[in-house]
Amino acid sequence: MNKPDLNKLVSLRKELHQYPELSGKEKNTSSRIKKFFREFPPDEVVEGMGPNGIAVIFKGEEEGPTTMVRSELDALPIQEEGNIQHISKHVGVSHTCGHDGHMAIACGVGLQLATRRPKKGKVVLLFQPSEETGEGAEQVIASKGFDKILPDYAFALHNLPGFDKNQVVLKKGVFTAASTGMVITLKGKTSHAAHPEDGNSPAEAMCKIMVGLEKLPASFADFALITIIHAVLGEVAFGTTPGEAKVMATMRSYENETMDKMISYAEKLVHAIAKEYKLNVSIDYCEAFQASENDPEAWEYVNDASKALKLKTKHIRTPFRWSEDFGHFSTVTKSMLFGLGAGKRQPQLHESRYDFPDELIPVGVGLFMETIKKINF
Repeated sequence: MNKPDLNKLVSLRKELHQYPELSGKEKNTSSRIKKFFREFPPDEVVEGMGPNGIAVIFKGEEEGPTTMVRSELDALPIQEEGNIQHISKHVGVSHTCGHDGHMAIACGVGLQLATRRPKKGKVVLLFQPSEETGEGAEQVIASKGFDKILPDYAFALHNLPGFDKNQVVLKKGVFTAASTGMVITLKGKTSHAAHPEDGNSPAEAMCKIMVGLEKLPASFADFALITIIHAVLGEVAFGTTPGEAKVMATMRSYENETMDKMISYAEKLVHAIAKEYKLNVSIDYCEAFQASENDPEAWEYVNDASKALKLKTKHIRTPFRWSEDFGHFSTVTKSMLFGLGAGKRQPQLHESRYDFPDELIPVGVGLFMETIKKINF
């Protein structure tokens, strides 16, 4: 990649970093991406890929496969700290996961394709909303315009602090865990705090549920984890015995089947305890992520691209415990999610001082372009 092109991408990345937007609110971020492509016009732009999502399409002259490269539009509800010149201008919101860098890489792929269209098929650059909440990929798949971009292959990368800079992190099969948020609401009966016997406090049941849920995964042979992340009991009213409680937990597993089983067991546990204490109970779920499972053929393309570019690779055996909603694309196409080392001294993802290393941009562009060449050229 020549220096002027890289400078454009770095400038774009820093602009995106300064104006982050939360999941479902990425309207201006999407507009900045569309503005970038005015100088490098694609053959088609499809909007309505979920709220604020867009797909940029470059078409070949011959029939052939559709290759999709996905990046994420959204940022995190984290107050950024540090003294970088391009620090977030939006209070309490920041690109401390590196989605600004992922978008810059996808734009770099578009910059390359604008000067040299694929020979066959088409390449779709998807700028997806709401990755952080686990909603975006499903929204894209459910959108009316998805038929226009239905991919034969889907690729995405995630920068990975803690690994050597520019090292390609690969894994066959599951790359990131499935996860879901579980929200349990217990309802009993309030009473005067002087006469707790007249009410039905969910306090003891809540405590049993919290302990029981975190111990439940020990009964599974495969990796399973339940983490209590929040709990509320009653109101701050010293004259009142509480009548309602809420427990929130995050459930994780490497396999979608294990997740289904864990949810079933957790629900049975909650309902049994609620029945014991004569409490009404409701269970809701949010931020559901499928496990990201890499297709063998798509894996080979990225592995070969890494070799062709003579990049250092690391083949991991254990999936990452964190989740990525790219896993939803695994259910509809041959997909591949891989990592790109961001440096061992780089702050971890979601830390307030994290800033995407711009040195990764040309490497990421090169990996995607080399992969695309093997499929569409």
